[in-house]
Amino acid sequence: MSDLPIHVQEMLDSHPCYNEKAHKKFARMHLPIAPRCNIQCNYCNRKYDCMNESRPGVTSDLLSPKEAVEKIRYVKEKIPYMSVIGVAGPGDPLANEETFTTLEMVREEFPDLTLCLSTNGLNLPKAVPRLKQLGIKFVTVTINAVDPAVGEKIYDFVIWEGKALRGREAAERLLTNQLEGIRKCVEAGILVKANTVMVPTINADHIPEVAKKVKELGVYIHNIIPLIPVPGTKFANVPAPTPEQRKRLQDMCETNVKQMRHCRFCRADAIGLLDNDRSAEFAHFTCGSKEPSGGGPIAIEMEIKAKYRVAVATSTGDMVDRHFGHASRFMLYEVEDGNITPAGIVDTDPLMNEPMFGEKHRQKLEKMVADLAGVDIVLASEFGEKAETELMARGAKPYRHDGKVEDAIRCAIADLFHTRAMMFE
Repeated sequence: MSDLPIHVQEMLDSHPCYNEKAHKKFARMHLPIAPRCNIQCNYCNRKYDCMNESRPGVTSDLLSPKEAVEKIRYVKEKIPYMSVIGVAGPGDPLANEETFTTLEMVREEFPDLTLCLSTNGLNLPKAVPRLKQLGIKFVTVTINAVDPAVGEKIYDFVIWEGKALRGREAAERLLTNQLEGIRKCVEAGILVKANTVMVPTINADHIPEVAKKVKELGVYIHNIIPLIPVPGTKFANVPAPTPEQRKRLQDMCETNVKQMRHCRFCRADAIGLLDNDRSAEFAHFTCGSKEPSGGGPIAIEMEIKAKYRVAVATSTGDMVDRHFGHASRFMLYEVEDGNITPAGIVDTDPLMNEPMFGEKHRQKLEKMVADLAGVDIVLASEFGEKAETELMARGAKPYRHDGKVEDAIRCAIADLFHTRAMMFE
């Protein structure tokens, strides 16, 4: 792009992610300083971590802003050809005030280093003035769809202005903010890279439309990232695209926007050249001592607790006392900010006369699960394997419990929240 300002072109020449020629000569360092996230993607689970796990969003440690600066100082001595400092998680950088504090401290001490960050884009529109003030010249936005009908299949929920949005509403809000944020970045002179996760059967055929739209907005480069199926996510059983499928899609999208073909799917704590990550070498750096840190589990927090919808198999209304397949009714509850509110009844009594085995039984279970559509949690004293499979396939979490309804709901919510909060273990 010959029309880029000279100082931006100079930074581009040494940015390994934006410039393929730079990635063999210049190193980058990602700072894992942003624990909170404000959306839940159906392919994302940061619970699984080891130094052999190379997935975006994964980290082995969290740093405070002060520790991050100290670690940069130490790493810079060992890797003098490091040119870029990035913040890519493990949550969303723009959902964490620590991101801005850290970037300001880094800019003051290391003015020679290029600063960049990655974001889902939800908070990007309001953040652009602060990013420009901090001298951020590179922002990556993960945008997986430009049609809410596709987007709603990819996101479980979006937290916006203190409310948990789901379905089409969530997808529309996220897309609106992503498009506005990208436009504002371009207007502010910030170079934008768009990441898109390629999910077969979900958005793969739609990605050329994404490429076309981001080019219209002024995105510099587009990175198609293949889905990495991860246990514990809704897309755990979706097959990953093959390298050939990804290349065909890149070739198709290249007609619209420059494609990044040298991505290494970096962790949130990546350090070094793209082809020679050295994060393991510095994994246990502790501010001041440079000795291994002993820490316990790291909580990757959601921005707020979402609203949950719970179905309870109960014959009395106050005890969880029915096997899922034997329940003639389910009491519905909504849980928000610790408050449990009755939300209706699902009557399954007409199905109780069906056989307890065979094709009729299978159809009965499928109908019961369908009647519970939109529920996050189902509580029962017991579940059969078929019922559990059907519930989880529809995004509902089955929990066994045989105590009081309120106690059971609170236990299940706590467990589900910690799962979605992605505890490192």
